[in-house]
Amino acid sequence: MPRPAATVMVVRDVDGSLEVLMLRRSLNSEFVGGAYVFPGGAVDPADGDPELLGRCSGRTDAGASAVLEVESGGLAYWVSAFRECFEEAGVLVATRAGGEPLTFDDPGEEARFVAHRRALNAGERSFLDICRTEDLTLPAGSLYYVGHWITPEGPPRRYDTRFFAALAPPGQTAGHDEIETIEHMWVSPADALDQNDGGRIELLFPTVWNLRLLARYPTSADLIASASSFGVVPTIEPTQVLDEQGRRSLIVNIDPDKSGAG
Repeated sequence: MPRPAATVMVVRDVDGSLEVLMLRRSLNSEFVGGAYVFPGGAVDPADGDPELLGRCSGRTDAGASAVLEVESGGLAYWVSAFRECFEEAGVLVATRAGGEPLTFDDPGEEARFVAHRRALNAGERSFLDICRTEDLTLPAGSLYYVGHWITPEGPPRRYDTRFFAALAPPGQTAGHDEIETIEHMWVSPADALDQNDGGRIELLFPTVWNLRLLARYPTSADLIASASSFGVVPTIEPTQVLDEQGRRSLIVNIDPDKSGAG
């Protein structure tokens, strides 16, 4: 069975144009080593802790499960997206108790969250511990579901991945973790696709597909406005074929202009 996973496309505007955060996975990684990806990973059992779910605002588990078309436990995917983004990219989309967005403008606060992240990645602290200590709320209503991909049959490691989109929080600086990820970049979707076509970076098939989705939106506001208003997100499960062109993935019966936000 594919393992449940969550991935988040963090976007911002530079000079009036959308950019997305991408991370390069470690060359030693057992899964897609060296490829550029969005922050994300497997959903952990702890992501469904009732106390963590209770710290989510803007969505209930029932509502999130309905959006994902699962019986229950849907909100854990949102929690996983928040957690993975902090672990891998150092970006924590969260609010304080009073509703103010979490920023790292204060050097002391930034240093404290650097320590939180280090402890989280080392397994010395849980994501729930950090949320308790800092009294954080996870704004699930500002994390938008835009894609659903299932790894094709064949590879030993398969994932059932939900893709989300979120605005980059103000006052925070992204950075790779130097463990699972070794580089990071903010890049326009079109530029990332050009670099992939030119062989300068490696992108996975779902990443290419989602970058094409993002490229349809001039600004992050355009993306979020669309993502907040569309309906059912189709499940995409590519089929791997081996022919004269080599091994490649194919998608059947899915219109790329009707998948994801839009």
